[in-house]
Amino acid sequence: MKNILTIIALFSFIHINAQAFYGKEDSKFQIGVNFQHNATSINVAYDYGLGENFSIGLSSSYALGVPEAIDAKFDDRIDLKARFNANIGSVLNIDENFDFYPGLNFNLKNFGAHAGARYFFSDGFGVFSEVNFPIAKYNAGTLTDAEKLHNQFTFSIGTVFNLN
Repeated sequence: MKNILTIIALFSFIHINAQAFYGKEDSKFQIGVNFQHNATSINVAYDYGLGENFSIGLSSSYALGVPEAIDAKFDDRIDLKARFNANIGSVLNIDENFDFYPGLNFNLKNFGAHAGARYFFSDGFGVFSEVNFPIAKYNAGTLTDAEKLHNQFTFSIGTVFNLN
């Protein structure tokens, strides 16, 4: 019985101290996998808090699982995004360990939007999922399959680390 109470107390302590978004000067690093039509990519992102519910960041993906028939070159496979997030987990007040962040991004292929969610199990470690989609593509013509990489709906999942 003492062991069970100790475990519950420890879990409660960890649960109380975890927080999804701290606000100004908060720092998050994400690494995960990105899924899209004709490719699977590795995805990394960094976000930095500028205010209570506002952050900016960079995100990059590199497509690894592209069929040979698509003939994707390096510039087709890589994507780099500047992003703006509205971190509204505290506004929604679901759980202090949860953050929901819709946002906009400018990348090498389009102007787009994203929406993601993070959940922290401790002060430093959590999981995330995110969707991205283009709003306005820079190339308005018919795109080849290689040009469609990172220029379509994508879904990412992975781990997130609090760098504070």
